[in-house]
Amino acid sequence: MLGKWKSHSLYQTFIDNSINSLSDELKLMPEKYKNAFAKLKLLNLDELRDMMAPLYSVTGRPSNQQSEIFRCFILMNHLGITLDAWVKELPSNRLMRIAAGFHPSDDLPGVASYYDFINRVVPSDERPVLRKKKKKPKEKYGKNKMPPKKPGIVAKFVKEALDGRQLSLRPERYIQEMLAQICVRHSLDLGLINRDVVVSGDGTCIETGASPFGAKKCDCKNFKCDCPRSFSDPGATWGWDSSKEQYYYGYTGYFMSTYNKTLHLDLPVYLRFVEATRHDSVSAVIALAEFRKLCPFLHIKAFLSDSASDNYPTYELLHKWNISAVIALNPKNTGHFKYPQTPSYTNDGVPLCSAGYEMKRNSYCLNRSRIKWRCPVIAGNAERRDTCDDCSKSAYGRVVYTKPADDLRLFTRIPRGSVEWKRLYKQRTAAERINNRILNHYNITATHMHSKKRIAFFSTIAAFNIHLDAWCQCSL
Repeated sequence: MLGKWKSHSLYQTFIDNSINSLSDELKLMPEKYKNAFAKLKLLNLDELRDMMAPLYSVTGRPSNQQSEIFRCFILMNHLGITLDAWVKELPSNRLMRIAAGFHPSDDLPGVASYYDFINRVVPSDERPVLRKKKKKPKEKYGKNKMPPKKPGIVAKFVKEALDGRQLSLRPERYIQEMLAQICVRHSLDLGLINRDVVVSGDGTCIETGASPFGAKKCDCKNFKCDCPRSFSDPGATWGWDSSKEQYYYGYTGYFMSTYNKTLHLDLPVYLRFVEATRHDSVSAVIALAEFRKLCPFLHIKAFLSDSASDNYPTYELLHKWNISAVIALNPKNTGHFKYPQTPSYTNDGVPLCSAGYEMKRNSYCLNRSRIKWRCPVIAGNAERRDTCDDCSKSAYGRVVYTKPADDLRLFTRIPRGSVEWKRLYKQRTAAERINNRILNHYNITATHMHSKKRIAFFSTIAAFNIHLDAWCQCSL
């Protein structure tokens, strides 16, 4: 059962009193320790207790150090220390014991207590399994992503999302709720995230530390035999890394983030970990549906994505949920439009006047769900030329309307190529920066973890640290 839980106010008082009692030599602590204290003093874990209580039995020996253990995870990720090294170092590191909230008389938790914490918040069975090895695929895709395994799978998930069905019973849901309620909500209260949020989605390759060949259990002298082997990471699969143009063994992480233009901050708002073979177009639909349920206090104003999400079912989903689509066109899909194409439109869906000039966007008529375009000469978007025909005698100039419903991919609510579209699409790089911070800056890749459970947990801890970095920057 969940036992004593030190409140945030008591923890802050404990930190202040402990620091004051330290000798002058210890007060001159290294900068990395000062940053760690600053982070944890801002991290309020009071709400975490209510979220974790259902994960424990109502009987049995109480677990009294769960808030301290969670702070330990934040600290070891902040300092770049592995779990095994942390357990060895903590008894001799007085500063870190204080930062985590341990009193001098407290017994320090063993490594099993940390793993028990992870198993509770990410409840999945990942014991080694005995099976035949999966051979690395031979087909190569160059700079392109591995295509979806099943045609029409995106449309299927879109239909389920619009019907309000639960798309998956993922084991990461508890740690996702912690990130949403403790970090995302508080960043919203601090003004670091807008209530009408613009989110960027992007997939990233995550290699597992487990071997793709497994451990031999047979007596065959030939290493390449087809006998079943023991695999320590049963969920890992072969996936294609389009940036390196090579296969990797592990998982795909699909992260959603937002960008604060005023403070130049990138903040993760959602993390999901799937098999390496899953296409980003499938992950995007599932991520949007799950994120809306995890963060009902936010409204997604616009969704930014690369060409992986350039498909009609995704545009339909965004249109039904009143989300502006800022998605790059896939060059392979050029000309694949539902709307009958004529020379009067550009590939970006901008109408052309009779003289061949791109018309000027005037407004979006919300009540009639259509975009209003005006003559580029009279609206001031082009200079009058001798080749320009007077297509309208009106002083207001020629007016053309396009309806997004005619072709959601072509006639996006925010016109492709417009100043606003380009401005928003530039923010998509926040997703790539978040991927880099989680995997490299906070050393998720370097640890070579052997299971999806630990990758998901420690990646989310890294996301906590990114929010805490932003909170510290905001408090300066």
